[in-house]
Amino acid sequence: MKILPTRLPEVLLFEPEVRRDARGYFVETWRANWLAEAGIEADFVQENQSASRRGVLRGLHFQWPQEQGKLVRVVRGKVFDVAVDVRRGSPTFGAWTGTELDDDAHRQLWIPPGFAHGFCVLSEEAVVVYRCTAYYAPQAEAGIRWDDPELGIAWPRTDVPFTLSPKDAAQPRLAELAPERLPVYRGAA
Repeated sequence: MKILPTRLPEVLLFEPEVRRDARGYFVETWRANWLAEAGIEADFVQENQSASRRGVLRGLHFQWPQEQGKLVRVVRGKVFDVAVDVRRGSPTFGAWTGTELDDDAHRQLWIPPGFAHGFCVLSEEAVVVYRCTAYYAPQAEAGIRWDDPELGIAWPRTDVPFTLSPKDAAQPRLAELAPERLPVYRGAA
């Protein structure tokens, strides 16, 4: 397992060894010691799966105060996956990183608590699985606009327009959120 940095020091990309032969492939998708080696303390309590078609954009979502860390992977297709630091007081507040995740390389993105998450589908269909460090809490659910001009996320363009849920299309810009609706930066991990 290779642990690769991203533009945000706390967001990490895990690149497993994929063993391929005439039968197909084998890949270890998760081991607790990989996170420990990266200095991540995470106990996963929930796993979610979504299926979406080309052009679907989900996000940008986070929870506060019941923060969730997420380990995200794609089991079918390809997505552009994004993490945004929304922790008030963070030196990287409002910064983002994005990477392609697909069912060929089997890379996974670690998105720590305090970061918003979203993705857009680049393949005909994509199935995304993510393990979470906290249970979904509807009262803590929050989000920011996917196209907030102050964030400047460079979403890749697809040959179809983006499709968003009504809720995602109506999310506020990061600057419009009250400070108490944002996670708090607690120093470097």
